[in-house]
Amino acid sequence: MTERVYFWGEDENIPGTEPIQFSAAKLSKNIKITTTDPDGIAESTVVEGIQDDEVERGGWGNKLDFLFSCISVSVGLGNVWRFPYLCYKNGGGSFLITYFIAMFLCGIPIFFQEVAIGQYLGSGGMTLVGHLCPILQGVGFSTMIIVFFLDVYYCIIIAWTIFYLINCFTQLPSLPWENCDNWWNTDACFKGSSNQTALKIVHNTSIPFGHNHTRTPVEEYWDSRVLGITSGIEDLGGMQWELVGCLFLAWVFVYIIIWKGLHQSGKIIWFTALFPYFVLIILLFRGITLEGAGEGLLYYVKPDWSKLATSGPWIDGATQIFFAYSVGTGALPALGSYNNFHHNMYKDAVITCFVNTLTSLLAGCVTFSILGHIALTQGSTVSDVVKSGPGLVFLTYPEVVLKLPGSPAWAIIFFVMLLILGIDSEFCNVESFVTGLVDYWPNLLRPHRRKFTLCCVFAMFILGLPMVTKGGAYVFQLMDFYSASGMSILWVCFFQTIAISWIFGGDKFCSCIYEMTGRRPNKFFYISWVFLAPAVMIGIFLFYCIQYTPVTYGKDYKYPEWAEVLGLLISFSSMIWIPLYAIYYLLTQPGTILENLQNGILPRIKHRGKPPKAEASQNIPLSESKAVFIYHDAT
Repeated sequence: MTERVYFWGEDENIPGTEPIQFSAAKLSKNIKITTTDPDGIAESTVVEGIQDDEVERGGWGNKLDFLFSCISVSVGLGNVWRFPYLCYKNGGGSFLITYFIAMFLCGIPIFFQEVAIGQYLGSGGMTLVGHLCPILQGVGFSTMIIVFFLDVYYCIIIAWTIFYLINCFTQLPSLPWENCDNWWNTDACFKGSSNQTALKIVHNTSIPFGHNHTRTPVEEYWDSRVLGITSGIEDLGGMQWELVGCLFLAWVFVYIIIWKGLHQSGKIIWFTALFPYFVLIILLFRGITLEGAGEGLLYYVKPDWSKLATSGPWIDGATQIFFAYSVGTGALPALGSYNNFHHNMYKDAVITCFVNTLTSLLAGCVTFSILGHIALTQGSTVSDVVKSGPGLVFLTYPEVVLKLPGSPAWAIIFFVMLLILGIDSEFCNVESFVTGLVDYWPNLLRPHRRKFTLCCVFAMFILGLPMVTKGGAYVFQLMDFYSASGMSILWVCFFQTIAISWIFGGDKFCSCIYEMTGRRPNKFFYISWVFLAPAVMIGIFLFYCIQYTPVTYGKDYKYPEWAEVLGLLISFSSMIWIPLYAIYYLLTQPGTILENLQNGILPRIKHRGKPPKAEASQNIPLSESKAVFIYHDAT
């Protein structure tokens, strides 16, 4: 007969035994522990006030909360806002080829890897790599810098959305971007028509017709009314005070949702994850029935093979996968850390990735069908109809709602949808930042989590103010290009994958998944983690460096040299932490550099093996004390 013997305190180093750490929490329940003394007499002890650390730290109410949270954090403005404009910028079908290569070789495997390791370690992204490979703890710091930058500029899109939503009510029963009769319109404003006779008349007027000279009311509303855009980043102009107010309101919304912690917001996520599809499907049916939609959709799927010889589609395709899947930002380990240890996260990861990609493709169909229609009405080509930039979603979707009966109502519904997508991605990203820091300094920050979250939100609001000036769109584009995408996200994801798959070991990681789920991942994931994903990331990174092309705003505006240097410094500010911390670790740890290197690649985690079902009820939960109990089999 096998009995379990528990030891406390100093007796933990017993051959053939494995320590189980637990830490104290708030008093919650009593647990009865049965021990056996040396004379074979059973003795029962009641330990008071032990509570599972997952309860104190937080956990999902049920399995679907986690699935919908993954969908919410990965399906967002990256799909509706960023995917279409990158696809348009890189020639449509050419971008899709690189996007799908990155999806299958990097996106899905790394998404699964991040969720799984977060669940196994029970901690957020900042401590993720440090547990597995201490010398690469700098990956955690780099991740926090990236997600901090992302949080700062991502909320600007929410501010733009709130601005549009509020202004949907200002000119009822029409919309302010519906015609050219407003104070912000210029002589170049042209409403457009699919009537060829009308187009010929425009050609014969004194206003030169063409995409360089005429602008739609939607485009003029975006540039002149919303942004009040200046000639370049050299001239930021003054504050757009209406946008400042919208930005403040956006941060208020975000803080209200996350102030109790993400796991408390599970039911909200159900609605935020499902509602956008209702709106997108309706807009899709309207978009594909517009005249000229076919030309736009053809541009969407037809590759321009010459572009594949340049670095643009490759870097944008790969980083869009990382951006949309929220890989490398710490959000996925943070979400996984709230799971039960034995939750099967595999299905959740695969479902989320496919839902994410299908959402992007759906949004792309809507966007390019509208672009085809706009090209027809302006007598232009799809590639030249608008200047590609971060505002593409605010040029195409407001255009399609004008074609729907009851256009103000549909505009309100669309911008409510966009607001939901933005806020639900933003509060997940802010939560990943907060969770990462709180898990790194739990004793200092966890008791003051709400105050700390408020301080973070306020700091991000202040840092976002330059992007709501009249030249703020140029600052926003600079941030989007250099801070949370491009080479910085590739750099971080590469070292994170190396730490998990090479230094910690692909086989060990597969064993960790087996401990949690009872099944080992298939060979494809192992090959992707160990070989394919690192090779793709380092290949694209080197290709990007060799064929480096500075950021532009649209097709015409080129940033001055000092702005480009500033952008590169933003990228380096996150990338530098990985080599910097490795050097710091080698020089400051006790021992020689060689000894520190050897210790730096050894994992600092306890084995969390799956207990037999018959003994599962006897487990002692985690707590915050330093007491350790150990069990061994006594025969």
